[in-house]
Amino acid sequence: MYTYNETDQQLVNERVAQFAGQTQRFLAGELTEDEFRTLRLQNGLYIQRHAPMLRVAIPYGLLRADQLRKLADIARRYDRGYGHFSTRQNMQFNWPRLEDVPAILGELATVQLHAIQTSGNCIRNTTSDHLAGLAPDEIVNPLVWCEIIRQWSTFHPEFAFLPRKFKIAVSGATTDRAAIAVNDIGLQAVTQHGETGFQVWVGGGLGRTPIVGKQINPFVPWPHLLTYLSAILRVYNLHGRRDNKFKARIKILVRDMTPEGFAKAVDEHWQALKDGPDTLTQTHVDQIAARFNWPVYQTFDAGHDNGVAELKADNLAFARWLRTNTHAHKVDGYAAVSVSLKPTGSPPGDITADQMDRMATLAEQYSQGQLRVTHEQNLLLPDVPRHDLPALWHALDTLGLATPNIGLLTNIISCPGGDFCALANAVSIPVAAAIQARFDDLDYLHDIGELDLNISGCINACGHHHVGHIGILGVDKAGQEWYQVTLGGRQNAARTEQTGDTGAEIGRIIGPSFSREQIPDVIERLIQTYLGLRDDDTERFIDVIDRVGPEPFKTAVYSDPNIVTGKIQHTRTEEAAHA
Repeated sequence: MYTYNETDQQLVNERVAQFAGQTQRFLAGELTEDEFRTLRLQNGLYIQRHAPMLRVAIPYGLLRADQLRKLADIARRYDRGYGHFSTRQNMQFNWPRLEDVPAILGELATVQLHAIQTSGNCIRNTTSDHLAGLAPDEIVNPLVWCEIIRQWSTFHPEFAFLPRKFKIAVSGATTDRAAIAVNDIGLQAVTQHGETGFQVWVGGGLGRTPIVGKQINPFVPWPHLLTYLSAILRVYNLHGRRDNKFKARIKILVRDMTPEGFAKAVDEHWQALKDGPDTLTQTHVDQIAARFNWPVYQTFDAGHDNGVAELKADNLAFARWLRTNTHAHKVDGYAAVSVSLKPTGSPPGDITADQMDRMATLAEQYSQGQLRVTHEQNLLLPDVPRHDLPALWHALDTLGLATPNIGLLTNIISCPGGDFCALANAVSIPVAAAIQARFDDLDYLHDIGELDLNISGCINACGHHHVGHIGILGVDKAGQEWYQVTLGGRQNAARTEQTGDTGAEIGRIIGPSFSREQIPDVIERLIQTYLGLRDDDTERFIDVIDRVGPEPFKTAVYSDPNIVTGKIQHTRTEEAAHA
């Protein structure tokens, strides 16, 4: 965890005081709505369907236990007793009163949290791999670089009013878990001849025009990271569309200039910047690294986790959780543990204040007081000794947070949808709940295996439906809610250091949209088709899509009259029935 110095704290405190004055002036009628809009957006405050929404920054997803307790306290005192984790590793409060927001920001500042630049046409919260610093396949730990980017981008005067919002993601592993290909800038840390540097992708994004980013530089040496980012932002700021917000994202500019033309323009600006004030030194990098409170690991004797093997053999529920919710750790004797916020009946990403408090305590007991927020809207305990896994599992089970569904169909990524967002065409949360209820049989769920299902309530794609193995998009037809289905999307794939391809793909629409009531039946038919086509139980849903294409799935769905009548048979494979 990065710890603030005096300058960091002063900056945040002054911003709180500044926004308190701005809010007071707005409430007194001294600022118009248009004048206040830009000010509130750069402090994370939206006006949603029913109430303001405050988005709290959780830089690159790292949280301390005391910070999570503060979020719980805010949820109780200023909201309705819960918060919502977003796909950009932030927390959102959906019910604060406008007049209370300055007080909330003041509370956040006491634990080194804020809402600066979590909205508006500026550089948003930099995101990273939730297993950063932990994963055995890591080439470079990206966390220090994320913090360097955060400090550089916060209040940067040249990039405070960009044509549109701007998102940066950093990955340091051979498997991209940061979705760099669908960010405005994606950075892949690599080494070349013993030197650390970054592959740079630009122009990725979802929304109305989903595009996978293009690599414009295979290796930027680390001292020039910020100068190269500045060159990219400068080209975007100079040439990005400001007359049409639907064509204002950098992905449209890269498409129009061509990736080669855009790269050339960036290089021209970079030549004037690369040895300037933003050039990084080892001293500066070391100073940032020294402000992190890095975990201290123990050395365990062989056989210290024998209790894990015993409970795994005796308890199917624990064995399932161990398989899906624990992850390999680069340090022997430790595991990273995903805490699913997707039990059946719970909106994806929601967490109650009581659960936040309890998770903070579990982090202190089992993971050196640290937690992480994942892109999948779950929590992660990063440094759990393996011998503590049985005790942790029992505690999470008691709390209702031991659902063994990480990587499985019911680990649904979803935006808040029409229940909260004024932009949404359709609801997302009830659709997610209906799918979770349909696939609540754990035997069946584990037989289906790895599958990403993402839901967005509108074309802005906050639920990242384009990159789900199955994607669901809410659309409006003559004032009615309908849902479009896509197949074959993915946000990442295993990669090598020098590849020019991230492996990300945009899903393909299978045909006409469906009513909300039809969606669980549609998903059921897609799953039945997959189970009938797979060669064996190791072939994943996405592998079958790659092998046979979407046509068999499309035919199965649109030729089934029971989907129209809602009478589809919820059959199970023989294998699943006897699992």
